[in-house]
Amino acid sequence: MHRLSVLAVGLVLIYSVSSAQDITVSARIIDDQSQVPSVNLPSELDRVLRDYERHWLAKDGAALSALFTDDGFIQRGGPWIRGRDAIQSTYSQTSGGDLRLRAVGFAASDTVGYIVGAYRYGAATNDGGKFILALRRAPRGEWKIAADLDASNRQ
Repeated sequence: MHRLSVLAVGLVLIYSVSSAQDITVSARIIDDQSQVPSVNLPSELDRVLRDYERHWLAKDGAALSALFTDDGFIQRGGPWIRGRDAIQSTYSQTSGGDLRLRAVGFAASDTVGYIVGAYRYGAATNDGGKFILALRRAPRGEWKIAADLDASNRQ
């Protein structure tokens, strides 16, 4: 959880420096994660989530890893997993299921951005966890995931 907080603060700082938009942040603890409202993403960011869901359901580790930057990171309860080959190997063994992703916040500038969201599986009505995707892209290129951090809502 601490890692998620550090990443979120870092991304907000990066975005604040690189964007002229005014960002208003209200500090509060939300006890019921399913009460955090969804937000609509621009189509180029929404594509990242929909592709992730589709490739996860298909158990396609190669397609999932292609959503990441060459030096992308994931973390699955142990040490960092870095790079497309390692991500592909991990996701080839662990993906599968009717994953549903929804965004609760986002920001994007020219070449960096993030999506904060929640996930659940299948017909579940409550979020099973939360995630932060740090995003990067080449100028006018396609958004790629630089880091994927998630945490279950179970403590």
